[in-house]
Amino acid sequence: MKRNLATLALVTVLAAGTATADSSWNTGMFGLMASPASFALNLRLLPAPDLDAPVPASGMTEGLTEDWLMAQPKPTGDAEWQCLTEALYFEARGESLEGQIAVAEVILNRVDSPLYPRTVCGVVRQRVGGDCQFSYVCAGRKKMREADAADLAGRIARAMLDGAPRVLTAGATHFHTRGVKPSWSRRFARTARIGDHLFYRQPGASG
Repeated sequence: MKRNLATLALVTVLAAGTATADSSWNTGMFGLMASPASFALNLRLLPAPDLDAPVPASGMTEGLTEDWLMAQPKPTGDAEWQCLTEALYFEARGESLEGQIAVAEVILNRVDSPLYPRTVCGVVRQRVGGDCQFSYVCAGRKKMREADAADLAGRIARAMLDGAPRVLTAGATHFHTRGVKPSWSRRFARTARIGDHLFYRQPGASG
């Protein structure tokens, strides 16, 4: 009984000491003073962030913005640049900047793959079983009639050929619009969806 009373007395003393310490705590210490804004109703009602949501494509282009592209000298280049410019214009000029960069990634990923021709022109002009890999080639389209779109395509092509990072499609080698579903889309891993295009990586394409 005496031991229990002693224990109770010790607990009472410790609790009193803690209360004293708590009463001396200053909420302004270390810059922790709450501001009136922190209690605003709209802040309290903000939903929790979705940590599993994909990073928007616009947040992944490593500084390759349209403002930066337009600030560069007017692009020029060899046949490889011309082929990539035409491919971007005819295959993706209606897409966002990120969508056009993504198509450029597909073409350059194919160039780097042992499964495809080793040049940009070889990739975009390739035919398999008589079918064109890029539809505009079989359609015989060459004239880029929209000057602004052609200029932007050329700037993107120049930047990508000069080594701009490929960070949008995770090594994709194929893409198609949402309105079609080619047979290979059931076999290949989908890596991205940007604008009207879905992107896929062919197994073994990376060598």
